[in-house]
Amino acid sequence: MDMKLTKQINIGGVPVGGGAPIAIQSMTNTDTRDAKATLAQIRALAEAGCDIVRCAVPDKTAAEALREICAGSPIPVVADIHFDYRLALAAIEAGVDKIRLNPGNIGGADRVQAVVKAAKERHLPIRIGVNSGSVEKHILEKFGGPTPEAMVESALYHVKLLNDCDFDDICISIKSSSVPNTMQAYLLASERTSYPLHLGVTEAGTEYMGTIKSAAGIGGLLALGVGDTIRVSLTDDPVKEVHAAKAILRAVGRAEEGINVVSCPTCGRTRIDLIGIAKEVERRCAEIRGKKLKIAVMGCVVNGPGEAREADLGIAGGDGEGLIFRRGEILRKVPQERLVDELMDEIAHFEGE
Repeated sequence: MDMKLTKQINIGGVPVGGGAPIAIQSMTNTDTRDAKATLAQIRALAEAGCDIVRCAVPDKTAAEALREICAGSPIPVVADIHFDYRLALAAIEAGVDKIRLNPGNIGGADRVQAVVKAAKERHLPIRIGVNSGSVEKHILEKFGGPTPEAMVESALYHVKLLNDCDFDDICISIKSSSVPNTMQAYLLASERTSYPLHLGVTEAGTEYMGTIKSAAGIGGLLALGVGDTIRVSLTDDPVKEVHAAKAILRAVGRAEEGINVVSCPTCGRTRIDLIGIAKEVERRCAEIRGKKLKIAVMGCVVNGPGEAREADLGIAGGDGEGLIFRRGEILRKVPQERLVDELMDEIAHFEGE
């Protein structure tokens, strides 16, 4: 399904929305006041494939540290602001590329106008971020709780506050820890607005369950054509968020590059160490940049040749050996101990049509 065409914003040179590639985001979990540690983590995130990074700004010292962080960051930096409009102004002055802020939480219209004026001067977008736990009391009372409809109404309330200040450079996120509620909220928001949508399932959990919830929610929405940028939230090293996000994009066919490894689950016909081979292929393919390929790792000839025809390259196992295919054509038979190395060599030299 085609993605919904939304308004495009620009975050430090990274386009979001309007048909641009899906941008991967993450958030540092270092103390932002420690600029060196934060920059080290940002560099690791960028190396993993992160496009945009967000930093918490809890106080003035953190806002000041953003000056060094923004100057040294290889990717655009977003300031995460809550309640204090002065921190937003300080972050903008420090050189951030976007602000994450809910204008209804920073005081009166004069404070919103001050932030909007500073953002406009530097052409910075603002992300409105609504979580199920942040919906305003009057909206909760209207809907009887943080329903998808309530979250969307909260987001649009904040949008109006910015629109009233003649500001339209906006991105929206509407997250819940409930996958169904998250999906319903984003689908409703997609119907009611054309602003780009930042997808995520909040408080998703540890690497295992958080990845599953994110794959279901984020992947499901992307498959339906909704979403412009994504952040996988994990209680873990944020680099793992980027790895999970890239895997989700590959799974739904939205990755701009990367190796999509498909492998059969093995059965009683398998006479080769397919599990070990598939894991090694996946590990080694994760390090490859600049290629977009489908690789099939199959256990026997039942599905092997057919899957290999659908893949750019593939292997089909035999008894201690395997066949290497190129788009369905058998290239050669290889002993198991050389199978992965020779497959990787084919991948390295694959140039397409």
